[in-house]
Amino acid sequence: MKVAVFCGSANGADPLYTDSARSLGRVLVEAGHELVYGGGKVGLMGVVADAVIDAGGQVVGVMPRALRDREIQHTGLTELHIVEDMHQRKAKMAQLADAFIALPGGIGTLEELFEVWTWAQLGYHGKPCGLLNIGAYYDALLTFLGQAVSQGFVADTHLDMLLVSQDPADLLDAFDRYSPPPSKWG
Repeated sequence: MKVAVFCGSANGADPLYTDSARSLGRVLVEAGHELVYGGGKVGLMGVVADAVIDAGGQVVGVMPRALRDREIQHTGLTELHIVEDMHQRKAKMAQLADAFIALPGGIGTLEELFEVWTWAQLGYHGKPCGLLNIGAYYDALLTFLGQAVSQGFVADTHLDMLLVSQDPADLLDAFDRYSPPPSKWG
């Protein structure tokens, strides 16, 4: 399985984030999976890519030309796709990936996760989407999503599509058991 990982281009304030990114990289390789990610060498992106490479795994990067030109691309990847913009990056990552994981990150990470999760809700794909909730990073978001359900804006079924764990191996096991619900529009 090719697993797309969305995560920060920064390391974050807690060393737990980098430790967990390394752990995810190792677990991906141990489970026989490949990494698909944004192609950068900085932040948690670089940490997870380095961990996969160090463990002997395959890493596919997808990077917009403007970011490559700023010399933040990782040079040790198995494969690197250069695209024109962020829209093409997300589409290419979605095309290449069989599943999606969000590690801690910022606005870009959330936007990438929410887009692929929305596509799953609409039935554009049946691929699992997950949050690796390291150090309770996503607890406030999960509380908000619960409120969106209670207020009638998100169906329980669609919230349940977002798989959540603090442990990378558990999240990958949940991916293996995942069966998508019918699309929002039937």
